[in-house]
Amino acid sequence: MAVARLAAVAAWVPYRSWGWAAAPVGPHRGLGALLALIPQRAPRWLPACRQKTSLSFLNRPDLPNLAYKKLKGKSPGIIFIPGYLSYMNGTKALAIEEFCKSLGHACIRFDYSGVGSSDGNSEESTLGKWRKDVLSIIDDLADGPQILVGSSLGGWLMLHAAIARPEKVVALIGVATAADSLVTKFNQLPVELKKEVEMKGVWSMPSKYSEEGVYNVQYSFIKEAEHHCLLHSPIPVNCPIRLLHGMKDDIVPWHTSMQVADRVLSTDVDVILRKHSDHQMKEKADIQLLVYTIDDLIDKLSTIVN
Repeated sequence: MAVARLAAVAAWVPYRSWGWAAAPVGPHRGLGALLALIPQRAPRWLPACRQKTSLSFLNRPDLPNLAYKKLKGKSPGIIFIPGYLSYMNGTKALAIEEFCKSLGHACIRFDYSGVGSSDGNSEESTLGKWRKDVLSIIDDLADGPQILVGSSLGGWLMLHAAIARPEKVVALIGVATAADSLVTKFNQLPVELKKEVEMKGVWSMPSKYSEEGVYNVQYSFIKEAEHHCLLHSPIPVNCPIRLLHGMKDDIVPWHTSMQVADRVLSTDVDVILRKHSDHQMKEKADIQLLVYTIDDLIDKLSTIVN
């Protein structure tokens, strides 16, 4: 099975066009062996991420309906948890789905309530509500064990999901994990600015990743998020964890991933820093690293089961 999966990886990434040497990798390969295959420069090609899965809605009594796309396949399944106000159609989400398709593994991507195609009002969103969204996806849509891939704020939420559903969440991959980040950044503001935000009810947080140049974060979102901070005490997560972070990240410092690694109870934790990557980590080499990390965890979990 591991050999078949490696063949799928090789087919997904045309190494010969980059001048790679074909390295024999056994069924108990580690991430190091896979990373040895990554070229020094970013590859010129990634698979075309075509949206073949149909849009569906998870109906929830008394809660907004969630838009999602589900790819059926083998276990463990992969669930992608987006960043702050990010959609399910981002580069990483689509690449992960395409990769899972090549491996024959299940994959789910979704929009938070109030975001994208899901019902709800973004101005009424809170971290607690989005936490419920993630748990709804795990409880009502996911079959069997799951690997959660959390991007930015999604990395914060994946930790909460692993705490709440330890029997179903078997591994975590954080990409620029933003645990406690909004609260931390707000608390670092000058007192006068914090008072101004409290009066206005909104924080216009500068960001080069927003079309408007700022993210208008509701003050209520920040205050509610304070109840979900994790870095002040040990984090009761024991599954394998991989934390990928760009050292050029000007939104969430890479030290945050180091803090998460230090706080989680799991002893199977790797932090992988990319020297020239930014917060989004969506360049071709970044995506390569991400999908190889997913493949390595699938192999690790399959070995444990067998």
